[in-house]
Amino acid sequence: MSESRPARSRRRPMKTAGILPPEGSAAALGRSHPLPVRQWPITLVLSVVVAGLALTFFGGHEGFKYGLMVVGGGLLLGALLRLVLPEVGMLAVRSRFTDVIVLLVLGSAVVLLTLVAQPDPWLKMRLLDNIGQLVGRSNN
Repeated sequence: MSESRPARSRRRPMKTAGILPPEGSAAALGRSHPLPVRQWPITLVLSVVVAGLALTFFGGHEGFKYGLMVVGGGLLLGALLRLVLPEVGMLAVRSRFTDVIVLLVLGSAVVLLTLVAQPDPWLKMRLLDNIGQLVGRSNN
């Protein structure tokens, strides 16, 4: 008694099964609100980042540092919202842990690099001065 099994196809299935959205990816507010309001966490983060980029662009000579601090602060705000809120909508990309770590690292990197940016860094780091001397920058 042989049972006839259907032939296995080598084609990819048309519909993928078993992939779930990231935890916390439901909209922050119900469907009775318009889309930007439902997705207020990502709207807030993007608004802060765009404001920082505008400040960087229009801020003049020293404005770039203030603008980039706002951009880094926006990324750190995103990490805080992802960590604290149960539902963040489109701010959720991967797992909560991964999203928080990536936003923390990127936000911290932007802030740190802004603090040590030349000319006249707000944070002096001896290691960076030594590297500058190696590549030919004078230590005035």
